[in-house]
Amino acid sequence: MTPPVEQSEPSASNLPVVAAPNQPAVPRRDATVIVAGGTSDSHTWNLVFLQLLLEELGFDVVNLGPCVPTDLLVSESLARRPALLVVSSVNGHGYQDGIRMIGKVREQAELGSMPAVIGGKLGIAGAQSAEQLAELVSAGYDAVFDDGAEGIASFRRLLDSLPQRVLT
Repeated sequence: MTPPVEQSEPSASNLPVVAAPNQPAVPRRDATVIVAGGTSDSHTWNLVFLQLLLEELGFDVVNLGPCVPTDLLVSESLARRPALLVVSSVNGHGYQDGIRMIGKVREQAELGSMPAVIGGKLGIAGAQSAEQLAELVSAGYDAVFDDGAEGIASFRRLLDSLPQRVLT
């Protein structure tokens, strides 16, 4: 593979592309996304789905897996400085886990501007109230994707809005 050429204004048309044999090329982004399950959530299929989706969109992905200790989430975020942190929940405890996790992340001044989102099944009684979703944003998430039909489309729009980095 040839090294990327430095560009002053990266766009989908001038990013290097990656593609599996017989697959359409996907613009390669110079951006890492950390994907993590909630501290109490042992599900993995959602994390694998997110990883594959993000990789298909050209992101490098660090999948920390299920039941992520908050200290690990913070240390990996500090070490990798991702373009985005994604916390996913399937067990219905995403609201509680998410509040604790983002609180520890935002305690680190270096991570104050790192984009962070949470999504999935955030409560055991169905969709969260507007007040609970607002509490997650107030706690430090930039966006909340409650379990619903619009979630993936909204998440993809957010990914499209992430700034591109210059490849050197």
